[in-house]
Formats: sequence, C-alpha cells, structure tokens
Amino acid sequence: MGPPRSKKRRPTFRRLLKTSGMKLENKLRNRQLKQQNVAKKQRKEQKKLRQAVKDAAIRTPRPLETYRKRPEEDEDEFLDSLPTDMMEDDDLQQMTAMAQQASFITRDLSSCGPVHGGKRRSSEVVRGYEKVPRKMARTEEKEVIHLLPIKDKTGVIPQSVERVVKKQQENDKEEDAAADDPREVENEMEPPGAVQLTAEQMEQLRVEKIDQKKLLIASLGSAVIADPIRNIKRMKELRGMLMESDPCVAVTVRKLVMVSLMEILKDIAPTYRIRPLTSAEKATKVKKETQQLREFEEGLVSQYKFYLEDLEQTIKDWKQKKKKRSQAVGFHSYHSLAEVAIRCLCELLLALPHFNFHNNIIVVLVPLMNDTSKKVSDMCCDAFRKLFQQDKLGGASLATVRVISGLVKNLNYNVRPEVLRTLLSLRIKEVEMKKDIEATAPKKKFMNNKEKKKNLSRMQRKWKKAEEKLEKELLEAEASESKEKKIKLHTETLNIVFLIYFRILKKAQKSVLLPAVLEGLANFAHLINLEFFDDLLNVLQNLIQSGDLTNRESLHCIQTVFTILSGQGDVLNIDPLNFYSQLYRMLLQVHAGLPNDDIIIVLRCLDAMLIRRKKQVTLQRAMAFVKRLSTLSLHVLPNASVGLLAATRATIHAFPKCDFLLDNEVQGSGFYLPELDKPEHCNAQNTALWELHTLQRHYHPVVQQLAAHLCQGAPSEGVGALSVELSRRFPVELFGDYSVRDMTFNPPVATPPTRKKDRFSAGAVLLDTKLQRQVDSVLDAAEGTQLDFTHTTTQH
Repeated sequence: MGPPRSKKRRPTFRRLLKTSGMKLENKLRNRQLKQQNVAKKQRKEQKKLRQAVKDAAIRTPRPLETYRKRPEEDEDEFLDSLPTDMMEDDDLQQMTAMAQQASFITRDLSSCGPVHGGKRRSSEVVRGYEKVPRKMARTEEKEVIHLLPIKDKTGVIPQSVERVVKKQQENDKEEDAAADDPREVENEMEPPGAVQLTAEQMEQLRVEKIDQKKLLIASLGSAVIADPIRNIKRMKELRGMLMESDPCVAVTVRKLVMVSLMEILKDIAPTYRIRPLTSAEKATKVKKETQQLREFEEGLVSQYKFYLEDLEQTIKDWKQKKKKRSQAVGFHSYHSLAEVAIRCLCELLLALPHFNFHNNIIVVLVPLMNDTSKKVSDMCCDAFRKLFQQDKLGGASLATVRVISGLVKNLNYNVRPEVLRTLLSLRIKEVEMKKDIEATAPKKKFMNNKEKKKNLSRMQRKWKKAEEKLEKELLEAEASESKEKKIKLHTETLNIVFLIYFRILKKAQKSVLLPAVLEGLANFAHLINLEFFDDLLNVLQNLIQSGDLTNRESLHCIQTVFTILSGQGDVLNIDPLNFYSQLYRMLLQVHAGLPNDDIIIVLRCLDAMLIRRKKQVTLQRAMAFVKRLSTLSLHVLPNASVGLLAATRATIHAFPKCDFLLDNEVQGSGFYLPELDKPEHCNAQNTALWELHTLQRHYHPVVQQLAAHLCQGAPSEGVGALSVELSRRFPVELFGDYSVRDMTFNPPVATPPTRKKDRFSAGAVLLDTKLQRQVDSVLDAAEGTQLDFTHTTTQH
C-alpha cells in the first residue's frame, strides 16, 4: 500500500479568493486602527497641554478686587473721609503702610500656604511649563499580523502578532530638505556641469540626448509591432515618455512619441470594434490563446484611450494657455505640440474609422475646424473632407454632421464657410424619397408569428425559421451592411444637412455662410423632398431679386432652382421665366480672367435649363441663349471658350431650328437688340453667329475645331464632324480637360508665323514722279556711304 492519503483538502480557487479578500479586509482594518490610535494620542497630548496652561493661569496671583478711583475724588479727600478722630497717630501710620502694601488683598485665599511661599509657587509654575513636550512624542507604530486561527472546545480563537514598523528617518529628513529647497530639484534635472558648458557643447549634448531617446522609442516600438499580444505593455512605457521633463529635449521627444504611438496604433489595431466582456464571458473558462487575445484587446483599448486623452489634454493646454507646474515646456512650444497632436488625431480619424473612440475623435476635431489658426482649420477640414469621401456606409458621416450641426447652432452661425463647404464631399447619391403614402410605408422583411401560423404548416415554419437564421449569419459573416440600412443612414445625414441650410436661410441670410449654403443646396438639390419645393423657390427668388447677392451666389440660386425642376420638380407646373432672364443678363457679367470658376456653374445651369427642359423652352429663348453664348466665347479663356462652344453645340442639337442663325437672311420683323435682358423679346432670329468666323482664327486649336464645326451646322457625322474625344464629352468635362491653371496650353499652341518682309518692292508706286526723282538722287549720292542718324540738320 502507498502512503496514507492526506485528509487535508487542497485549497480551491474560491477559498483562496475568499482568503485574499479576508487579508485585504484585515489590512484595511489595521490601517484604520493605526490612524485611530495616532489621532487618540494626539488628542491626549493636546489635552495635557491645555491642562498645563490652565494650571499655570490659575497659579498666577490675581487681585480679588480692584478699586477704581472716581474722577471727582482726590487722595486728600479720601484721607479726610477716614474716621481718624478715634485713632492715634502711630496706629494711623501703621494702617496707611498696610494699605500701601495690600498683601492680603492680592493673596490667593484658596491656598493654605503662607504669604512668603510665592517664590516657590512661581518656580513650580515654570517647572510645569517645562514638563509640557515641545513636540509630539513619536510612538512606535505597530502592525497587527493576523495568523491562522485555532479551534478548541469554546470555538474559533483568532491569533495575531504585533510588529513594530521602523521608519526611515534619514529618508524623511532628506525629502523634507529637498522640499524646502526647490533649487536642488531643478538642479537635479540639469546635467552636471551644465553651467560651465559652452553653447556648442550644450547643443552637442542635446543632440546626443535626442539620439538616445530616438533609440529607446525605436526599440519599444519595434517590440510592440513585432509581437503586439505579448508586448502591449511596452506602450505604457512609450506613453510615459510623453511626460518628458528634461527641458532641453522635452518638446522634440514628445512630438516623436506622439507620432510613433500613432503609427503603432495604425499597425496593430484590429479591423473590428472591441467591446467589453460580459460577466458571463469572464466567468467562462477559455483556452490560453483566447485568454491572451482578450488581455491584448483589453490592454490595447486601455492604452488607446489614455493616448487619446493625452492628445486632447495637449490641445486643451494650448487653447487655455495653462501654465503647468513643470517648466519643461514653455508657452511658445504649446502651439507646435498642439499641431502635432491634431495631426495625429486626423490620421487616426482616417485610418481607424471602425475602431473604438472614433466618435470621441470627431467631437474633439470638429470645433477645431472653426479655429482662428488657418493651418489648424485647414488640417481638420481636409481630414473630414477625406473622411466623407471614403465613408461608404455612412455611419462616420452621420456622426460628424450631427456634431457640425450642434457647433453651427451653438455659435449662432458665426463659423467659417469652410466648415460648411466640407459637407459638399458627402457621398450621398440615394435617399428615401417621400413620394406617396404607399412608398413611405415600412416594408416587412420577415413574416411575423401570426402570418406564419396562418399561411405555413409546422414543417414550413421550421424551415422558414432556419432560413432566416441562416440569412442573418451570412450577413454577419460577410460583414456587409444591407442596402436598406445604408440608405437609412444617408437619409438621416441629408436631413441634418438640409436642417443646417434651412436654418441659415431663415435666420442668417446676410451672413458669410450664404454662399456655402447656396452651393450646398445646388449640390444636393436633386435629393430634396417635394414638400420643401414651394417655400425654397420663394426664398431663392426673393434672394435674387433683393440684389444683395454676388454673381456667383446668384448662379448657385439659379442652379438650385433648375436642379429641382429638372428632377422631382417636373410634376410642378411652374414657368421660371424670371430665372431665365436673370441668367441671360448675368452671362455678360461673368469673370473672364483667371478665376473663371463661375463658368462651371454656367455650364451646369445651361444643361439643366435648356437641354433637360427642352420641351418647356421656346425656340426664341433658345436662339437668344445661343447668340449670347457665342458672344461670351470671344472674351473668356480658351478652356471656357471650349466649354461654351460645346454647350452651344448641345443646344443646337436639342433645337435644330437654331441653324437659322447660320444664315444672313432675316427670319422675321424687327431688329436684334443685344442689350435687352429679355431673351423672349430681343429678336435673336434676326442676327447671325458672326463670332464663329472670328473664333476660327483663335490661337487655341480646339477652339478652332469647334468653331469650324458649328459653322457647318454641327453635323454628327460626315464632313465637319468632331472627333470622338470631343463629341462624347460633356461641356464641364471639356472645361476641366483644357484648363490653363498651370500656365500651359493643352494641346500646345504653335507659335504664329512671322509676316515681316525683307524688302519692299511695291513701295515706289506710292510716290509721284517729282518725289521719286529726289529719292533716287539721294540714294545715288548715298551709295558707298554710311548714313548718320545722330547728326541733326537745320534749315535756313
């Protein structure tokens, strides 16, 4: 037989956990008892001190009664008032002397000692003061250590041992001395002998320190990237370097650590959001690898959170100009540190839109879009513009638009126009339109229980349930969002955008945000619901008629109106003749120089007004626009001329009878009135497109091709037809393709040939016979001689 089995049970995990809890409670109880004992001893000492002071005050001789003289009484009167007629002179003198000493009056009657014992009592009072301690007596602190209890017949008996805690008095004295002398603390931060170093040596020392810090940062970062699961704690060491206290390298080191942590997080962050574990998941036993992964995820989220808090605190210090206790970083360095922190947040905003705390980054960066520093504002605006362009689902865009809406409202619409112009980058192409009641009714995706019981058998219901479960699992496995959810997010986002625009149109029409609002309405006008059309058209018409808008703002209004009318608004019976007249009048006011971006708006308006609404436009109106476009083509840059001629070509194809303008014959009564702003009444049919002949001699080859093509009637095929590159592209695209922003022509423009002649052969026929003889005689006499043009002759 083997050794007897031990009856002592092994401690289970719960018992150990319970025992550790008891130990913690005992430690807390010991700490509380210590504090109570120290406080009790202090109260006793204070009580002894107060009692000693009280005893000394009692033993001090005090007069029992103080006689006050009346102001009207005098010493002589007092002596006269005494009954001295019954006393002899010797008795009177003795009484007077006793009265002057008055020892019986000042004597402490409560004591039984004689009068001459005053000196002894006074010495005892002094000795009483000496007995009072100058400082509190230090008592030895004892720590109670609880041992394992014993058990007898009476029950469980707890066991404990007291141990004296030794204090390191020397360390305390050194700490007190260091606290009293702050100069020593500052000197410790400085390198030994820094005062004696020259400027060159100090700079060299600084470079050496920075190199050492770079090596340390590189080693820590490499360790984390090489094995993130095991070395995630190294990120804590890196974060500790954000509090670098050496003044000569603090700013540089903090910047390097910020950027390094940002790059590390971009590399090791997973492609999913990490959620906290539930209590049931924590209690479940898992594999070792799973437990390591959980610890890594928990540590990563924790370090990421602390890192974001450090970046946010850096930005707050810059905004508030808060002076820290440590003077490692001066006020002048706050701005550069904050710029690096903002750049790191912008990078994380774009790189980790799916990860934790993304909404927190949005909340921090959106107010900085309106910052007074142009560099910071442009950095944040560019980041959100890129975020909108790459956001395919719409969740991040919705969160950003909500914060922007709150910012604009809280600041009472006093924000920079660039904040609203970032909304133009939203990728919203399809939303839920409220066309009728049936379309707005919610569509049921799955059958409810009643319909299943009514229409399906038991086996069919079972198969239906399994099929629905499988579809949900497939969606989760593919990690793809349904189209309905995407459209729902886009719809909610667009509603908030229109809420911002409509608030500004209603309450702040004269603010600097109006151009950005009108541009945004023109961009998203095709997605506006029908219920807003009437009010919006009235507002835009009032804005144009007020005369307070610039040409660009008026063009945006016109673009918005016709984008609405060419989309869902085609069901409205509205003839926007005033808007046609407004655009016709503004064509000759468009800027013809380098900032010719208004031409893009003009081309979009022409497409919406003439091409898409060709059934609602009369021939007179179309011919007037064709004539004015050809006139405008003479004054603008070559890329604008290309776009306008392409728009003219599209209009001629939409209205074939506009070829009347290619003939010199008059088609009706009246004369053409080029300065009249009414396209219906300017008699455009009585003129011709003579500008095309001038444009055929243009220095740009593409303008020459389009002008020659229009002179031949803009044929689609055959002789005079355009090439495929020009005929299949829209006017806006041609305007961008042949841009001259970089001061180069596309295609290159050939240099014009010289027309200078070497000699003039036909010049003599212009002179008469007499003058010709004089010229010949002068030329004959001047042969072989050099003409002197500097000599002046005078006539007599």
